[in-house]
Amino acid sequence: MTVVIQQLMRRVGELYDSFHRAVHEAHDADAALALVTDDCVVEHLPVGTGAGRPELRRFLGDDLIGHLPADLAFRRTSRVLDQRRLVEETVVSFVHDRPLPWLLPGVEPTGRSAEVHAITVASFAHASRLGETTTLISGLRTHWDLFTLLVQLGIAVDDVRPVGTTS
Repeated sequence: MTVVIQQLMRRVGELYDSFHRAVHEAHDADAALALVTDDCVVEHLPVGTGAGRPELRRFLGDDLIGHLPADLAFRRTSRVLDQRRLVEETVVSFVHDRPLPWLLPGVEPTGRSAEVHAITVASFAHASRLGETTTLISGLRTHWDLFTLLVQLGIAVDDVRPVGTTS
């Protein structure tokens, strides 16, 4: 592995961490958007929430950042990356103390605690100009263990519908 590839891999990890901090700690949609490409898509699966540009600012600010549980915590259990992709498994815990339109659209708060696994796959784009390489996030997909989450929160599977479905 070349030194250049090692640098890109380090940049990929740092960029993802910066995006995560902007959203979950600083609650700053503009700072998060500064780290993504113009065609970036953010998705939460299997419920199908998320957005691409130009709706990404609204999604981050209104649906996600505006509805994060007060005690939301993340514990990374694994991370694998190369120069173009990062895959991270995380244990996410929180009390369901508010509506979570980004995770459980249409479900009212239960007041119960949850601890579930989530796997995020992040893609990155690199552009070089005059010897300088710029790296931005080009896509983020988070896959949630929805069944375990629903059981822990006492929510019936039929009460949660993926975005865009009617039955």
